[in-house]
Amino acid sequence: MRIIETKNLVKVYTGSTVEVRAVDSVDLVIEQGEFTAIVGPSGSGKTTLLNMVGGLDQPTSGEIIVDNVDITQLNQKQLVDFRLKNIGFVFQSYNLIPVLTAAENVSFIMELQGRVKSEIDTRTKEILSDVGLGDRLTSRPFQLSGGQQQRVAVARAMASRPKFIIADEPTANLDSKTTEKLLDMMLELNEKENITFLFSTHDQRVVNKARRVIVLEDGRIVSDERK
Repeated sequence: MRIIETKNLVKVYTGSTVEVRAVDSVDLVIEQGEFTAIVGPSGSGKTTLLNMVGGLDQPTSGEIIVDNVDITQLNQKQLVDFRLKNIGFVFQSYNLIPVLTAAENVSFIMELQGRVKSEIDTRTKEILSDVGLGDRLTSRPFQLSGGQQQRVAVARAMASRPKFIIADEPTANLDSKTTEKLLDMMLELNEKENITFLFSTHDQRVVNKARRVIVLEDGRIVSDERK
């Protein structure tokens, strides 16, 4: 089943003297359950593409269809609501709320969605246990290592069972051993819950684990291979 489709997607940044086509006529289909890495040199358009697919940035032209909804046609309030209910995000800087515990960070999105407390509590404990942090529910971010914080971020992204998860350079601040553990964990969760993962990365370790690798250059797809 198609979970993401872009049609002739374009993003142009206009400076004082030059026009940059950060994303240039991209047609892309992502199926449910895929574990896909988007790679390419700095400035190739990876993050811009992910930001548009995730509803964080508006395209100059083209369509972005997520679960049969063209998100380019939504107003800002509708887009915020759609992101909240359908898309999970993992960033390289973790973006955890420092004053909240691991459990509170994970449950926060579900509370915004209006889930009932018993469901939130059960799911929070389940997903933190799945990422190996069942014994750190009450720990705050400063009490966790970088790898543990990123696992909390992955748990938070997955907690509400979104349609897909966007992971923008999620291993950039992690050492090799922690990266391997994190990627194996995400693959296991991908297989267990069939949640689609879409990575932007420079990390060859992520590329090695991905089941599909899309190469961008100058805003265009130059290679798209499934393993």
